[in-house]
Amino acid sequence: MIKINLLAAERKAVKKKLPFQAGQKITVMCSTILVVAGLLIGWRYWDLGKESVRIDQDISNAQQETARLHSIIQQVQQFEQRRAQLQQRVALIEELRKNQAGPVHMLDQISRALPSMLWLTNVKQSPDPNEVVIDGRATSLTSLSDFVANLEASGYFKRSVEIVSTQTEPIPGPSGELIRFSVRAVFQVPGAKPTAAGPALAKKGN
Repeated sequence: MIKINLLAAERKAVKKKLPFQAGQKITVMCSTILVVAGLLIGWRYWDLGKESVRIDQDISNAQQETARLHSIIQQVQQFEQRRAQLQQRVALIEELRKNQAGPVHMLDQISRALPSMLWLTNVKQSPDPNEVVIDGRATSLTSLSDFVANLEASGYFKRSVEIVSTQTEPIPGPSGELIRFSVRAVFQVPGAKPTAAGPALAKKGN
């Protein structure tokens, strides 16, 4: 009786098939790894591209904001320059007003101090802006003395008002002569500091 060992044959067949199945599994696993790696790389590339677009947009927005702020800064600088110019103009106007106040008060007080029978031919400022030289004519020394006293009594001129010179001029008529005089006085505003130099006083005559 012949016995066939089928079990051994099956084992051999299984052994022959095992190497093929193992290689197939390795191939599948490698393919799966490659596919997963490709997907990861593709996702990362897409994510980096999206991030790059976002960064470019942020940069563009920042540049636009910088340009806008630069324009605002220029406007502010122009405004500051205009404000400084206006402040300088206002200060100049105020200074001119202060400078004009002295001559105006000076002429007003001189006019108030004029006695009868005396008139002025010239009023001018000396190098000292508060010093004034007054030239005129009078019919008598009494009128001249009254004029000097009136200037000192006004409180707008420092004591004492100086009579620089007097000269007599003969004229036809009953009086016979006129007195030509020159007076120097220093102007001051009561209770205030002397003002700065102002425009030269014009000649004044009656």
